Amino acid sequence: MHLLLLPMEQLLHYCWKHRLFPHSQLFTTDGEEVEVIDTGLHNHHAGPDFFNAKVRIGGTLWVGNIEIHDKASDWYTHGHEGDAAYDNVVLHVCKLADRATRTSDGRLLPQLVIQVPEHVQTNYRQLLATDRYPPCYRIIPQLPSLTVHSWMSALQVERLERKTRDIEKRVALCDGSWERAYFVTLARNYGFGVNGDTFEQWALSIPAGTIVHHRDNLFQVEAFFLGQAGLLDIDAIPPRYQQAAVSEGYFTRLRQEYTFLAHKFGTTPLPHSRWKFLRMRPQNFPHIRIAQMARLYHEQRTTLRQLVECTTVADARTMLHTSVTEYWQTHYTFGSPSATNNKQMSPFSINLLLINTVVPILFAYGRHTGNDGLCDRAFTFLEQLRAEENNITRMWQDCGLKVNNAGDSQALIQLKNEYCNRRDCLRCRIGYEYMKQQ
Repeated sequence: MHLLLLPMEQLLHYCWKHRLFPHSQLFTTDGEEVEVIDTGLHNHHAGPDFFNAKVRIGGTLWVGNIEIHDKASDWYTHGHEGDAAYDNVVLHVCKLADRATRTSDGRLLPQLVIQVPEHVQTNYRQLLATDRYPPCYRIIPQLPSLTVHSWMSALQVERLERKTRDIEKRVALCDGSWERAYFVTLARNYGFGVNGDTFEQWALSIPAGTIVHHRDNLFQVEAFFLGQAGLLDIDAIPPRYQQAAVSEGYFTRLRQEYTFLAHKFGTTPLPHSRWKFLRMRPQNFPHIRIAQMARLYHEQRTTLRQLVECTTVADARTMLHTSVTEYWQTHYTFGSPSATNNKQMSPFSINLLLINTVVPILFAYGRHTGNDGLCDRAFTFLEQLRAEENNITRMWQDCGLKVNNAGDSQALIQLKNEYCNRRDCLRCRIGYEYMKQQ
């Protein structure tokens, strides 16, 4: 399989996979009749392009692999004549048979010439040339509901599997601890995109088994959390607020407590410059989000055990619902008072945490432990949660696709990010419907 294919070779793969070629009157370059019974399983890795195909050539049934090239001579360009992995190819498919081809053991391969239908080439050019997103917008209202439903379901699984891989990487970073990986994942999503990477690094900087011994003291938890974030550095406060922050006393008390804890645990804070504040709503400032996480941690509502015990969306919402300590009810940053506000985690924010943390962790941990019930619960939660509202979901709604729940919105985000953005229409089921139009 050649991962960097020319457009025409991509289309040849596509036409073979979806049988977009004549089903009769097929002959090898040697004049033997060819019947394609099964095109085989598309291989996306190294080796022949299609595995376990079934073809009848000159009355003999062959079961083996298929290799596809734009020109037959590409067999030699890619070095297949010396690669034993290609010895079980039973048919070489190409657009131009400019040379006979042999395997490494000297066997002469039968070759079949097929052409990409004109309407497929035209439709493909249209998809690549259209500036409007998505380029297939014209046919979306005509799609059968079964086609849409099955594709959305597959995309949901794809997105959860991608998030599972991300979680598994965090588990590895956390020395195999799913408990800590859950905390890191939750922290990352507390960044709500803008500060996600920094929140993840912050969570990873908190040593396992240290602050847990001070969990019953909310002040110490908050001091350590804010200190590790670098937010207790006086230079993290704008100069015009520094004097007020010191005179209020709370900043100084937190800083003194963090100095003690950091010395005790031997930790180093993150540079405060990593945090972003520009064009951010104050309720998303890292001070507020970290204070909310401190309360969750203090109340032992960041444990994997408690997450697994959430059998309903309502349970999970209750688990994640939190607010800030007294100081932060009247501040968004140190030294700058704001209107009194309990600054609870909003229903909108909790919905995003459920979609991006609770659901993926349930699915990934279910896969890890072989607990299908947790995986099923993840999908049930997606069906029950409100759909995300963003530019991507609005784009698909404008094209005629309904977004009924979080499962739909996650599927459409996957579709946009992994298919549309890459112009990978040949792997998309909607792209297939577009391509086969005549």
